[in-house]
Amino acid sequence: MPNWTVPPYQGKDYTALVNPLIGTGGHGHTYPGATAPFGLVQLSPDTRLTGWDGCSGYHYSDSLVYGFSHTHLSGTGVSDYGDVLLMPITGNVVYHNGADGKKGYRSRFSHHKEKAQAGYYETYLDDYDIKVALTATPRVGVHAYSFPEGKPAHVILDLVHRDQVLDASLEVVSNREVQGHRRSKAWATNQHVYFVMQFSQPFNKHELWVDNQAKPHKKAQSKSIKASFSFDEDIAKQPLLVKVGISAVSIEGARKNLAAEAPDWNFDKVRQKVQTAWNHELARIAVKGRTPKEHAIFYTAMYHSFIAPNVFNDVDGRYRGRDAQVHQASHPYFTVFSLWDTYRAAHPLYTLVQQKRSNDFIKTFLLQYQQGNTLPVWELAGNETQCMIGYHAVPVIVDAYLKGIKDYDVTLALQAMQTSANQDKFGIGAYRKYGYIPASEEPESVSKTLEYAYDDWCIAMLAKQLNQPKVYKNFIQRAQAYKNIFDKNTGFMRAKRQNRWFAPFRPEEVNFNYTEANAWQYSLYVPQDISGLAQMLGGKAQLEQWLDDLFTASTETSGRHQADITGLIGQYAHGNEPSHHMAYLYNYVGKPWKTQQRVAQILRTLYHNQPHGLSGNEDCGQMSAWYVLSAMGFYPVTPGSNDYVIGSPVFPEATLQLENGQRFTIKAEQVSANNIYIQSAQLNGKAYAKNYIKHEDLMAGGELVLVMGNRPNKAWGSQPTAAPVSAITAHLIVPVPYFEGKLTFERADHQIKIAHHNPATKLFYAVNPNKNAAVTSLKFVPYQTPLTIQTSATVWAFAQNTQGQTSDTIHTRFSKIPAGRTISLANQYANQYAAGGDKALIDFVSGGKDFRTGMWQGYQKVNIEATIDLGKEENVKTMAIRCLQDQNSWIFMPTRVVFFTSPDGKKFTKAGVVENDVSPKSEGTIVKTFEVKFGEATRYIKVLAYNRGIVPAWHLGAGGGAWLFADEIMVEGN
Repeated sequence: MPNWTVPPYQGKDYTALVNPLIGTGGHGHTYPGATAPFGLVQLSPDTRLTGWDGCSGYHYSDSLVYGFSHTHLSGTGVSDYGDVLLMPITGNVVYHNGADGKKGYRSRFSHHKEKAQAGYYETYLDDYDIKVALTATPRVGVHAYSFPEGKPAHVILDLVHRDQVLDASLEVVSNREVQGHRRSKAWATNQHVYFVMQFSQPFNKHELWVDNQAKPHKKAQSKSIKASFSFDEDIAKQPLLVKVGISAVSIEGARKNLAAEAPDWNFDKVRQKVQTAWNHELARIAVKGRTPKEHAIFYTAMYHSFIAPNVFNDVDGRYRGRDAQVHQASHPYFTVFSLWDTYRAAHPLYTLVQQKRSNDFIKTFLLQYQQGNTLPVWELAGNETQCMIGYHAVPVIVDAYLKGIKDYDVTLALQAMQTSANQDKFGIGAYRKYGYIPASEEPESVSKTLEYAYDDWCIAMLAKQLNQPKVYKNFIQRAQAYKNIFDKNTGFMRAKRQNRWFAPFRPEEVNFNYTEANAWQYSLYVPQDISGLAQMLGGKAQLEQWLDDLFTASTETSGRHQADITGLIGQYAHGNEPSHHMAYLYNYVGKPWKTQQRVAQILRTLYHNQPHGLSGNEDCGQMSAWYVLSAMGFYPVTPGSNDYVIGSPVFPEATLQLENGQRFTIKAEQVSANNIYIQSAQLNGKAYAKNYIKHEDLMAGGELVLVMGNRPNKAWGSQPTAAPVSAITAHLIVPVPYFEGKLTFERADHQIKIAHHNPATKLFYAVNPNKNAAVTSLKFVPYQTPLTIQTSATVWAFAQNTQGQTSDTIHTRFSKIPAGRTISLANQYANQYAAGGDKALIDFVSGGKDFRTGMWQGYQKVNIEATIDLGKEENVKTMAIRCLQDQNSWIFMPTRVVFFTSPDGKKFTKAGVVENDVSPKSEGTIVKTFEVKFGEATRYIKVLAYNRGIVPAWHLGAGGGAWLFADEIMVEGN
């Protein structure tokens, strides 16, 4: 059984430059506790039990600590972990944590008596006069508690802390050892933690608190277990040490981990060892010059970049896989893959300075594919959470492979990529069928289309390397899907519904067409084909203007409140990942000095050496990796291309200590807060005019010298040949056309326009009243002027370019509805949930089972009060309104619906009332039709659906504005 070995280290103490408190305030969601590089244990204080800013368990604004648990997530936007909480106390034993304000075991603490370093944390419990010190090995947490003299001393173990417990057990093995397990449900719905806990001094009494009752037993199994361990008063003579080994496999595995990594009782030795391990990792990049503040930001960013992913197998190689079974691996197996975030900068950073681990990450991906049928999306503790979008294990693998990191089964990797890319969920089926994702088929359709297209380009790049021409052609064409959602009229990527643009359109609006963003923040996400994007915008000058407008636009957003949209410079949002490449795009249009100005601005204004030092969630290293790479002077705009785009370095000198034994140094002569512009460059002593550098140049070792100044040198890096190439040139697709015209109409002369972003493209169409007609049976004719339809019909269309290539064929059903029917709304719906506008509730279009597809009309806090004019008096058999509930999204059924009728639209008579019988606590999406029978003649119908107004007190969003959603008011005649 191997011990945890760390080679001796004689260099600079980089750990002294790390400030783990960066990001613990604001919305950074980091934690300050002790962890080893990429370690399974994250031993840290828990000061917050719930809420978005409590995702890591700690927030700098807090003044109360509940204890110290062994697992934490760094910078995520969803809560989990917080396993096996210990809390030292004095006085009487109490098992309640005190979260409700009643007496509990929690304690006040002060930042004045708090110390956080890489691998070490220290605080003081004011209520108990106890000093707490924490350190860790990869799989073991080590506590040191200094109790005061003359007071009863206890340690509380809380296995109920934070997550929903599915099962737990505890056994007192001796007066120095306790073992147990905890299986819990939160973000990871089936998380296993086994532990063995050993005390340096014997406890003289223990008590199990099971299901809120004291038990004198040595064993317990329940969903609710806490325990106390009491010590003699002479415990104050020396610190009490507690070692906790954890495992996802078994108690035996936890014991092996403990024995291998922390075999003795020397706290300082463990602390020194973990800090030596951190120095080895941090020494991979050596920077010189500038201020201590910049060094603290840089090395803390490196530290945060190397916290996750976390090793997940025991010292004997066993791990719990995606299939929940125990397996054996001959290499380190990892967990916590926040891939939507980290594929952009964190994993490219690893391909530079963590190549061996990058190999192991990919080997882990392939094992997860074999056990879970797809590559990981957001894997956590052996669970696939399916959080966020894309199949972004793909660019991680491809980027590594193209950079020479290949110690894995690449044939299996390509197979795994195609399997993940050919699923029929998350809109991928619609994406493959239509060449983009219609908004009516899947929420976040624009973002998913763009992210899938980039992932597909990566698959094409690997297929090309492996000489798989059919696979290459398929995926290089899929990589152009962005062309099908580009709107030439606005210059933005827009959602389509029934092949028509989502409207009304506001680029600053945050809605469910985008993922944690708006059109400003996603429309330039085409890293695989920046030349093609520029061409669609009208050329490089138009792309440059688009970028200028992005950074100078108003910072105001509309629509949904999205907490992740932070760090705004104009509409550029550095606090969230979709914007991270944008400042570097000026290099592609020959204006690298604009990249230098914006990158320097972001580095200077959005990273600070303080708890509020991050502009958004750390996201498992991505926010920090952006800083590490950009502060050195370059960034991977397109992982998978081997190009790093040059920006504006922070330090006069930064040296990469590469695993192949080479060194690469970036020197920035005369760099300062004002000297941010590159005047000239040399690579290995020769003049260098390119505004990017290749991965192979870095790995070969050498030196890049940049001479900096306070004014732009517009000649350097501005020639077309100086820019990196990001262009798809093979198997080009013809984008699909789109329709203009309402889906429903009353008059028998409804006009429909067919349009295309390229005016040189020819359009062809066919009309058929049969909505199920086969496309092969249709006769297509050239489109020249708007067509007119008299009755309900399906219109088909395709585009043809000047070379005779054709697009996919699209079709949309246009429906004639009863003439003269109108609707008036007393209250305004939210624009992002307009469902097509004022007539959405009488347009004969149903919304499906997901409110985010844009077919449901949403009202916050206000009632739906709609008056329908049938146009003439009609016999009405039934009246109904269809509503949706998704309480996790704050959407509830109306408390009641009242129907009224009127012959003249002035005097209304109550026609019926339907009370809601759906519990507001019901989980999942529920669609209910509220219907009354009538059986009389009327012309006007009023429907009043009562919004509950305020989110109930039991709900996570208690006190907020409740939503009411409807998709159709239905009137059926006799």
